[in-house]
Parts: sequence; C-alpha cells; structure tokens
Amino acid sequence: MKRSSTSVGLVIAVVAAAAFGASGAFVKPLLEAGWSPAGAVTVRAFIGGFVLAPFAIVAIRGRWSALWRARWRVLAMAFIGVAGTQLAYFAAVQRIPVGTAILMEYMAPLLLVGVAWVRTRRMPKAVVLIGSVIALAGLVLVVSPGGGAGSFDSLGLVFAIASMVGCAIYYLVAARPSDGLPPVALAAFGLLIGGVVLGLVGLTGLVPFTATFREVQLFGGPVPWWIPLLVVGVVATAIAYATSITASEMLGSRLASFAGLLEVVAATFYAWLLLGEELTIPQLIGGVLILAGIAFVRSERAEAAIALEPGSVTRQASLPDAA
Repeated sequence: MKRSSTSVGLVIAVVAAAAFGASGAFVKPLLEAGWSPAGAVTVRAFIGGFVLAPFAIVAIRGRWSALWRARWRVLAMAFIGVAGTQLAYFAAVQRIPVGTAILMEYMAPLLLVGVAWVRTRRMPKAVVLIGSVIALAGLVLVVSPGGGAGSFDSLGLVFAIASMVGCAIYYLVAARPSDGLPPVALAAFGLLIGGVVLGLVGLTGLVPFTATFREVQLFGGPVPWWIPLLVVGVVATAIAYATSITASEMLGSRLASFAGLLEVVAATFYAWLLLGEELTIPQLIGGVLILAGIAFVRSERAEAAIALEPGSVTRQASLPDAA
C-alpha cells in the first residue's frame, strides 16, 4: 500500500511540475508588454486563490476548526511559500543572471537532505546522495547557469539563497500532516493571503509593480492581456499548487522537492514548444539526469516500505521524512 501511495504521489507530482512549468511561457509575453514580475505574480496568486476558493469551501464545510488549527501552516504557506520565495527570486534576478538564480532556488532538495542529516545526525543513504549529485548535474545542464544578462553581486546571491530557503520551507510546510485540512484549502487560502502580501509589498514600492492592459503577443499573434494571465492563474497556479501540496503530503518533503525539479524541465520544453526557444542536447541530457536522480531518491522510500511490510525479516523503525 505504501509503495502504491508513493507511485500515485509521484504521478501527482509530475502533474504539478508540468503545471508549474507552464508559467514561464505564458508570463513572458506579459513581461514583454510592460508587466513587472511582481505585478504578474500578484495577479496570478489572486486568480489561483479565487479559482480554488469554492472547492476549498466545499472541502472544509462543517470543519472550519481544521482551518483554525492549521492557521500557522496556512500563514507560513502564504508568507513564505507564495510571497517570500517569489519576491526573493525576483530580487535576485535583478542583480544576477537568471540561470544562476534558478539554479540556486532549485537547490532546495539538497538543502532538505542536509537539514535531515543535521537533525537526525545520520548520513543519508547512498542512493539519496547519488541521486542528489545526479539531479544537481542535470539541473545545471538544463538551466545553463551564468547565462543571460545581468551583473553578479553578493546581495543578489543573498536573495537567491533566500529563495532556495523559501522553496525548501514550502515543501516542508506542504508535507506536514494535514490535521483535517484538505490540500485544496491550504492552497486556496495560502494563495489569497499571499496575494495580499505581494500586493502590499508592491504598494510600498520595494519592488517594481506595474501592469498594462493592452494586447500581448502570444502564439505569433496579438491576444487580450487576460488570456495568458488566466492560463497562468488556473493552470500554473491553482492546479499547480493544489497538486503540489497533495503530492508533498503523500511523498514527504524530500522526494516531493526532487520531483519538483521537473518543473525546470517542463518550463524548458514549453519555451521550445510555445515560444520557439532553442532546446539543446545538453538540456535533454539534463532532463534525463534529473529523472535518474529522482529514481535514486525514490528507491530509498521503496526500500523502507519493503522493510516495514508485515512479516519482513528486515523490519525496521519507520524513518521520518522530515526533510
């Protein structure tokens, strides 16, 4: 049953990565038309939250106490998982190359492996360490760090590290026991509150916050500005967050974060398919390496599940997936 649950969780995680990855291809036309990243992200969060809100209300109907019990988890998702991580990332890309910022943020799985190592004072299994190295090598090939415009400075690196920590915290929060709160509710209220936080930060002027309402170029022709926003809000935000949180609860933060690396692969594929950007052989190899890394990390859970089966000669204590 445990192995079956992990397989289902991985499928959901792949759906989440594919949905998250669509954001870049549809947000890029908005940015080229004059939207600021913070403006697009804020509207995206609100659209996603409002789309999920009716489903969240139905899911927790009669169990509103579950929302109150999970209030700190919801706030952590809103302030860190939705708002903080994205603000730190956008602050980073203003100072360092985009590829470097993405690479730093998506090193979150390695941070989670290190946190588990420190907390348990037990070296991760060889399959986890091997999977981490392989996945990191694949990520480097996919994002091509160091490319793109922008100067490098220490403050940009600090922001990039902050985005990595925020990404890791997102998976930790998403993977915590639900205590009766459905994943769709955590996603909905986290996005709505996160949208408010992003909007308030934009009003303070700490980050550029602009929006335009003219047609944008998409698929080789002009389309209304709200079409790409709607796609991003519904697919790359509402569906993406709901499925990602569901997968994290099933897989644990560590395996879910490694599966989340597929978002980078998906984004590269969408950019090639929808925007005509080049898809190189090294990027394809990188995607394969990321899949191999996930397989190594997943094998640790499979071994643990076998060891915990009734009647197993090698039955051992359950290993908490705190990271």
